[in-house]
Amino acid sequence: MADTPQPSFEARHNMSLVLLATLMGFCVASAGHAEIFARDGLKIYGDFRARLEADFDSRTADGTPREDRTRLRVRVRLGLDYAASDRFSFGARLRSGSDDSHQSPHVTVVDFDNNETGDAHFNLDKWYAKAKGEKAWGWIGRNSLPLWQQNELLWDDDVTPAGLALGVETTVGGGSKLALNTGYFSLPVGMRDFAGNLGVGQLVLSSGHFTAACGLLAFDANPDDTDGGRLLRGNGRRDYNVWVGSVQTKLAVGSHTLTLGADVMHNSESYSASDPDPFTAANRDQTDGLVLSAELGGSRQQRDWRVAYTYAEIETLAVNASYSEDDWMRWGSAVETRSSDFSGHELRLTYVFDKNTNLVARFYQVNAITTGEDGSRLRLDFNYRF
Repeated sequence: MADTPQPSFEARHNMSLVLLATLMGFCVASAGHAEIFARDGLKIYGDFRARLEADFDSRTADGTPREDRTRLRVRVRLGLDYAASDRFSFGARLRSGSDDSHQSPHVTVVDFDNNETGDAHFNLDKWYAKAKGEKAWGWIGRNSLPLWQQNELLWDDDVTPAGLALGVETTVGGGSKLALNTGYFSLPVGMRDFAGNLGVGQLVLSSGHFTAACGLLAFDANPDDTDGGRLLRGNGRRDYNVWVGSVQTKLAVGSHTLTLGADVMHNSESYSASDPDPFTAANRDQTDGLVLSAELGGSRQQRDWRVAYTYAEIETLAVNASYSEDDWMRWGSAVETRSSDFSGHELRLTYVFDKNTNLVARFYQVNAITTGEDGSRLRLDFNYRF
């Protein structure tokens, strides 16, 4: 019988750092219910995730099989928000993850196949000042992208740009709401550097159980910035103009809610067959994306369950893959996922223990559109938040 793999010194060191941060988080969580943390506009919040992840049946672009792998990963985040008044607030959040990864806050603490475990660093991924009125809001600093979206196949929620965001909302028709979300940002390369800029504009119409949105993400690359050159496939040296249209409707099915969604993406940037970058030239027509999804069940009450299915087909230059999701596949480097040029499926099951704790199981199966690359992934996440 083979010996059970033992964590390396680096893995044990990473685990100790993360467990220490987790212990701090739970201590604050316990204290967070005390009056002192609810007083004077101060809110302390955070979350912890333990993830068991298995990648299997995967091949590289030339069809060479990849080794299967199974990993134990964790995520720790701790934040605070201070409301100075009804209109103004300030906040910051600390997260785990490698200094070099803007996409993922997860740290591998044990790799059961003796691969590298990665870095256990901590960085501020949010720091901001906010202002809000009756119909308008704005923030300056580093924060989540101000977009309404129903998945992360266009933009990864873990990616936090730095800049300025503004929005307004008004009532139209018979109680429907129309919102405008805008912003201009510097794009992160890892957690400590920035390269290139992003302009965002989105209109969102919501009426009862129906929501429709359309928007533009305009990526303005700086080819001379060496930090941008670190992004895979030249994503830090290529402009993108990604238009996205989304619809979502919610229907009652017995005592449960059925949510149906669709997203269509198109990159309208003109790329030439004579582009000096061979990758851009070869994929100049790979600029469209489609996502279809369905969810049934609840997700907030004790003992709620939810089952969800998503189909995605994202061409190579339909999105800026350095800033989209990193869940579906293992393609890329240790700190950045190449999350485009694929079609695939996600099946997700969620069980809610209580309003702060849930268990999520996910299965992904993907195939590259232009090469022989493929892969399958299983994830089991235990999530706790306070």
